[in-house]
Parts: sequence; structure tokens; C-alpha cells
Amino acid sequence: MRGILMRWLPLLTLVLMLPLAACASTRPATYLVDTKGPYQLDTGDVVRVSVYGDDELTDTYRIDDSGSVAFPLVGPVQVRGKTTAMAAGSIAAALANGYMRNPDVAVEVAEYRPFFIQGEIGSAGQFPYVYGMTVRAAISTAGGFSDTADRNHAVVYRRQGGQMVKGTVDLDFPIFPGDTIVILERWF
Repeated sequence: MRGILMRWLPLLTLVLMLPLAACASTRPATYLVDTKGPYQLDTGDVVRVSVYGDDELTDTYRIDDSGSVAFPLVGPVQVRGKTTAMAAGSIAAALANGYMRNPDVAVEVAEYRPFFIQGEIGSAGQFPYVYGMTVRAAISTAGGFSDTADRNHAVVYRRQGGQMVKGTVDLDFPIFPGDTIVILERWF
């Protein structure tokens, strides 16, 4: 009897392991979506540019599709991918090139570009970004979950450098302006 059991033990082990293999996660690989680093300006952001000593140049400017602000006297100044401090330096350098002596410029974000949300939610579309938003707040802004929504995870698409990165995240994950959030259908 013992010899028969020893002969069939590998097969019995395999048969008992098959149901456990079916329980393995079949979720797609999670890609890292970066949440660190200073905010980088992009198309759709509105910036407030303060030129100290010149109230006529101090105003708000929308970053256009080419990633520039159309600044008086100097024309378009490229600011896409720059921090507010770097953008201030670019504008100051453009003004110093024959228009002002030692310009003192400050740039701050007046209005962030929108975020986008789609999938199993009340109302898909683009919505205004509020500093410090999470996926949960974005879902609330878009009318909440639909009846069939996965209420534990979301997929976030974010531009990092020159490429679009995808990540499966929980609902407390911080989002950035320009992110696209997809709420998937839950599977029972």
C-alpha cells in the first residue's frame, strides 16, 4: 500500500495544486507612476507672472499648445516641462535681452490644467484640478461610482518625460493635472 501511495503522491500533489493556481492574480503588471518631484508646467496651465517694477507686464498667461506663454515685448517663451522657478528665469532672461535691465520675475500657478476621468463613474470628462487631489476625490467630482465599478482600484495614465506611463493604484493615490483616470468594471 505504501508503495502505491508513493508512486501516486506527485500526481496527487499536482491535482491539489491546480485549484490554487487558478487563484493567482491575473491583474496586469503595475507600472510605477511617479508622485515625486516639483510640479512641471504644461499646456493648459494658467500662470501668474509678476514683473516687479512693471505693472503692465504683470498678468496671467495661459500656456498654449506649443508649451509657451505669449509674453509682451518678447513674444513666445517656452515653459513646458519647467518648474515655476525655471519659467521665471526664462522670462527674466528674455526680458533682459534688450528690454529691461535686471528684471525681477516671479511665476506661480494660477490655475492648473484639468484632469480626465472615464469608465465606471457617474459622469466622464475633464474636470478642474484642485491641488492635493486623490483618485477618490476625482471620482467624487465626477459623480461617484457606477453600480458596476471596481471600488478598490483605478488605472492612472500620466505623462512622464516623453512617454505615457500607466499604473494600477488605490483610491488614495495622489493625482496630478493632466492625468487620465480610468475606473474599471469589477468582476465578480
